[in-house]
Amino acid sequence: MMAKIALACDSAADIPKEAVAAHNIHVLPLTVIFGEEALKEGVDISVEAFYERVQAEETLPTTSQPPLGEFVALYEQLAEEGYEDVIFVTLAATISGTNQTAQTAATMVDGIRVHVFDSQIATYPEGFYVLEAAQMIEQGQDVPAILERLESIRTRGIEAYFMVDDLNHLHRGGRLTGAQAFIGSLLRMKPLLSFENSGIHPKEKIRTKKKAIQRLKEIFAEKYTKDKPIRMAALHAHSPEDAEAFKAWVNDVYPEVDIITTSIGPVIGTHVGTGTVAIVWYEK
Repeated sequence: MMAKIALACDSAADIPKEAVAAHNIHVLPLTVIFGEEALKEGVDISVEAFYERVQAEETLPTTSQPPLGEFVALYEQLAEEGYEDVIFVTLAATISGTNQTAQTAATMVDGIRVHVFDSQIATYPEGFYVLEAAQMIEQGQDVPAILERLESIRTRGIEAYFMVDDLNHLHRGGRLTGAQAFIGSLLRMKPLLSFENSGIHPKEKIRTKKKAIQRLKEIFAEKYTKDKPIRMAALHAHSPEDAEAFKAWVNDVYPEVDIITTSIGPVIGTHVGTGTVAIVWYEK
């Protein structure tokens, strides 16, 4: 008889609600904090409401991970429902304590085996791992095979490049690596960054948004090889027209590529800021 495997992640994976429901994914929400008001991402505040509020207020919120008790409660609930294992995918341990908390909670429950996987990234690229695991669970594959596949993707790496309107959000939160000189010369610039080696790194300084998005196209064209099928997404922080335009370009130039567009959620949106556009992909 096949083991019953549950799948869980934190809300920073930014998986659309339709996919969460379709694949029975258990999502623990992170929190955005406006002053004294703490709001659970995707529960107390939607993506649309978040960006509307950010535009209306001068001060960006802060963020926090789920408390230890919520991990324990989830694991206990899954055990009661008859699951023997749970695979929990988290955002990068280098940028959040969520992974460590998930592991700590695993030592506090009986009756279920907990496998915590560090995606070493965030937003929809984290979701890539979750959806890959969901597909394998539905195919009847076991935990070792699923973890091996996730580790294989992580070893090869997920390509992630993005343009931000304002680098100060990332700098303020301490999420940007080696950026002091970069920041000092950013007057009227649209910086391009990459997410690699579990961190965010400056790559290029470009003067306009239009040129920055064109550069994203050039980067993809330089790196993509048609002999390797990929799964891709164009992400945006309250800038859907930019993501859709990029998707249309990919559909036209590379019709064989599987690409979607989706939003960057409130927690990651707090750090990258409104107007961010990203392209992410990995080999299937």
